[in-house]
Amino acid sequence: MKFPDPIFDLIGIPILVGLFIFLWIMESKFQLRKRVQKKSDRFLTNTGIATVSLVLLRLVFIPAMVWLAVHNNEWKFGLNYLYQWPVWTEFVIGFLFLDYTNYVWHILNHKFPLLWRFHVVHHTDLDLDLNTGIRFHFGELIGSIFFRGAMVLLTGASPVLVLVYEIIFEAATNFHHSNWKLPLRFEKVFNILFVTPRMHGIHHSIIKNETDSNFSVIFSFWDRLHKTLHLNIAQQDIIIGTPSYRDPAELTLLNLLLMPFRKLKSWQFADGTVPERSDTDKNRVHFPDDEPKQNLRKNNAGSF
Repeated sequence: MKFPDPIFDLIGIPILVGLFIFLWIMESKFQLRKRVQKKSDRFLTNTGIATVSLVLLRLVFIPAMVWLAVHNNEWKFGLNYLYQWPVWTEFVIGFLFLDYTNYVWHILNHKFPLLWRFHVVHHTDLDLDLNTGIRFHFGELIGSIFFRGAMVLLTGASPVLVLVYEIIFEAATNFHHSNWKLPLRFEKVFNILFVTPRMHGIHHSIIKNETDSNFSVIFSFWDRLHKTLHLNIAQQDIIIGTPSYRDPAELTLLNLLLMPFRKLKSWQFADGTVPERSDTDKNRVHFPDDEPKQNLRKNNAGSF
């Protein structure tokens, strides 16, 4: 399928590659969370998972979104066709709408068992860094084609908007998955509008109510709006991953690719206990200092 515009190939890919290299350097030099595994070992596994997904992204997902946007110029369906406002206004409204629907899509991936089967592959990573940002099962990407395609139609997005949003979406995903320790004061201010590494780090915690928070992708205010924001955990207090899959030997490339098609383990440790945090206050929506408090405990009550 031919692109109506070379935005993604000629502008987007160079930007994303350059950003990836920059973030790789910064998270190596300024580490936010201590690592559990060797970066090189995870790189091979995560790159293997990402290979099929990246091919699908470029050859199927993006062409499908652009095709819908192009043909919607004839169908005149969606939000941006309900009014005649300046182009930049329609662009901003469409961009915000696309980002909001991706916030919803992320929640659906956590709440619906079928979708979680694929999304859990992303969350089983025992470390969280730039490399985790490409660890998405190809089945999750295939599922997103239908939902996000419908949202492109509902938005009435133009082909240019679809491509620009996708570039910024991928850039934001790389940024907030990175293990880059930004100055705390700067990140607190920046996080008022945008998702940051500390904010998304909490989303990858083994504590269930922490994982079920901070769903935003680009703009952080969707979580504030819907009261799904959780910022009160120091990064060194966070154990990354899921309690169900803690053995690195179990998280091989083949096992991760097959994981959605096998029976998933419950959200608990191997001994049946469920991790909880003893003194969190979800209403405190600010980043604390990065000093650990060692306040993790286990609870036998309940499971995923």
